[in-house]
Formats: sequence, structure tokens, C-alpha cells
Amino acid sequence: MKADPAVQRRLLDLAEVDADLNRVTHRRRTLPELTEVGEAERDLTAKRDDLVVVQTSYNDLDREVKRLEGEVDQLRKREQRDRELMSGGASPKQLEDLERELEALTRRQGVLEDELLDVMEQREALEMNVSKATEAATAAEERVAEVQERRDAAVADLDTAEARGTASRRLILDNVPEGLAALYERIREQKGVGAGLLQGARCGACRLELDRSALNDVREAAPDDVVRCEECGAILVRESGK
Repeated sequence: MKADPAVQRRLLDLAEVDADLNRVTHRRRTLPELTEVGEAERDLTAKRDDLVVVQTSYNDLDREVKRLEGEVDQLRKREQRDRELMSGGASPKQLEDLERELEALTRRQGVLEDELLDVMEQREALEMNVSKATEAATAAEERVAEVQERRDAAVADLDTAEARGTASRRLILDNVPEGLAALYERIREQKGVGAGLLQGARCGACRLELDRSALNDVREAAPDDVVRCEECGAILVRESGK
């Protein structure tokens, strides 16, 4: 294949743009912000799970407090009713029965009130845990939002760089003959790098030195001959006059 040396040199610009695009692709896959987002999201999930656990325990105790308060209230109403019956002219037998019932109500009320106090203390302690867990979950949410914002900014920068590189690539290819462009693309897809500058005896694509025989073949080729590196297969772009 033949191509004007000036056209061949455009492949170096194309290779440089492709190298930049490769770096963008690598950077996109290895953004530290991606790791940070993953870690922050896992931490948020853990904090939310902790909050659910303590909130569930708190709700259970809260329901128990309400149940005990309801029982104590019922006992008080029953006590009030009995006292009203006692003061309403009950018979001696009724008075005796009411007194025994009041004694039982008082004992039961005392047990329930002690139990209620204990559960309320537990609920109060858990309320502090709920508050701390809520604060921890909120802080974790803010952390996720912060790292996501930095990730999005980094991705936006990469998108801009990629768009710029893609546009530059298209512009260069528009000025490269179709056959030469197709050869470059095929080599790039197979080897990763499509072209490199021959610097002395070293290939700019694979960084290896050509042996004496291959180097002589390259030097003897016509300026418009498209030559390739025997090591990596990339198009060797020679400096003007060499």
C-alpha cells in the first residue's frame, strides 16, 4: 500500500487521539469515586439496617407501654366504680366483696405500674439509640450524595474529553484515504495501537527496536510505501526524508 508521507504522518495524530481516548476509557473504569460511592452506599445500607432494628425495638416497646397504660387505666376505672358502689349504700356482703376486689386491684395496679415504669425506661434508652441511628443514617446519606456528586463531575469531565477526542478523531479520519484508514483501524483493533513513529531503530508503537535486516528494509522502502513494524504490526511512520 502506498500513501503520501504527509498523510501517513496524520496517523500519528490519530494514534495520539486514540491513546487519549484509551486513557479516558481506563479512567472511566477505574475512577476512585466509583469505589467511594460503592463503599458509601454499603455503609448507608448498614446504617439504615441498624436504624430499622432499633426503630422496630422502640416501636415494640412503645406498643407495650400503650398496652400497660391501657390496663392501668382500666384498673383505675374499675377501682373508681367499686368505690362509688361502696359509697352508694352497698350491703355488708357487697362491701366485703368490694373491699377484697379493691385490694386485688391495688396489688395488680402496683405490679402493672412497676412493669410500666420498667418498659418506659427501656423505651427512653432506645429512644436515644433511635436518635443516634437516625443521625448516623442521615450522615451516611449525605456522604453518598457528596461522593455521587464528585463521581458525576468526574464522569462529566470524561464525557467532555471523550466527545472532544471523538470529534478530533473523525476530523483526522476525514483526511486519511479510506484504505489506509481501514488498515489502521484493523491493526488498532487487533494490536491496540495502529501506528507509531520510527525513531532511530525503535518502533513508537511497541517500543521495541527493529533488527538490522528489518530496519534496512524500512529504510530502502519508498517514502510513500506504507511499512509496518515486524514486531507489533503497527504502521511505521517515518520522519520526513528517512
